[in-house]
Amino acid sequence: MQKTDSRVIRGCISATLGAMCWGVSGTFSQFVFTNFPHVTSLWLSCMRMLFSGLLLTLISLPKHGKQFVEIWKYPRDIGRVAVYGLGGLLLCNYAYSSGIYHSNAATTTVLQTLNVVFIMVITCLQTRRKPRRNEFWSVMLALIGTYLLVTGGDPRQMILSPQGLFWGLATAVGATLYTLVGRPLLKRWNQGIILGIAMTMAGIFINGVSRSWTMGITLPPVGWLAVGVTVVIGSLAFFLFLQGIRDAGPVRASILSVGEPLVAVVLGVVWLGDSFSLVQLLGFAAILAIVFLLAKDE
Repeated sequence: MQKTDSRVIRGCISATLGAMCWGVSGTFSQFVFTNFPHVTSLWLSCMRMLFSGLLLTLISLPKHGKQFVEIWKYPRDIGRVAVYGLGGLLLCNYAYSSGIYHSNAATTTVLQTLNVVFIMVITCLQTRRKPRRNEFWSVMLALIGTYLLVTGGDPRQMILSPQGLFWGLATAVGATLYTLVGRPLLKRWNQGIILGIAMTMAGIFINGVSRSWTMGITLPPVGWLAVGVTVVIGSLAFFLFLQGIRDAGPVRASILSVGEPLVAVVLGVVWLGDSFSLVQLLGFAAILAIVFLLAKDE
């Protein structure tokens, strides 16, 4: 019993730290875009995906090197890893960077939280059942929260740009895809190995397609330091959060994931000078409340 309790506590701590690391990583991305306008979301995604993948692989090899060798003997699993990396992680990371580029880290991380609604709707369709009462209200809260976030309560204007809204929702779609595609893989293999291989695949792909080495991006030391923080802290976030899911379960981890937008909001206001109206903050609260509603059903 004590061993189980200690594992759950470890999982809760891991999920909380992982969510906070995501919030920090996103805020540093916003710092890069704000202070170095020539840096594009595509280039930053290239750096994040490739170097995060390599870093996670190197961290996991000493303890799980045998799995790294073994997985290549299963072509079907490698195919799933490729889909996981290109269809889920790459979309989520690129959309996340683009959302921050066109709005800010806080807004993008809050919109990403809508992935729990998307997963719920897909689950209802797969099991051919009607949404439960809490699930119905979670959809209503998602619509209300997004409306308040976009318009500030005035339908005649858009506070959030169309690009910011599009990429924020695309981030939620990417998070939905990598969550659903990754579930069977993470049951069989170590999360660090799967994440490392998938991110490295996606990083090689996006760097090759975009020819990132021809973009000519140059940065002062503080700029490279900020990029390094987004890579290292972002990699740590994935690793910690998946460990949290494994130890504490998806319900507890999803509740604790609200730490990500909260950290992004606080850092954005205190450090980067972001400002949000009361109505927008109500929109934030409505969307974050969805996590607790769905967790109660679970």
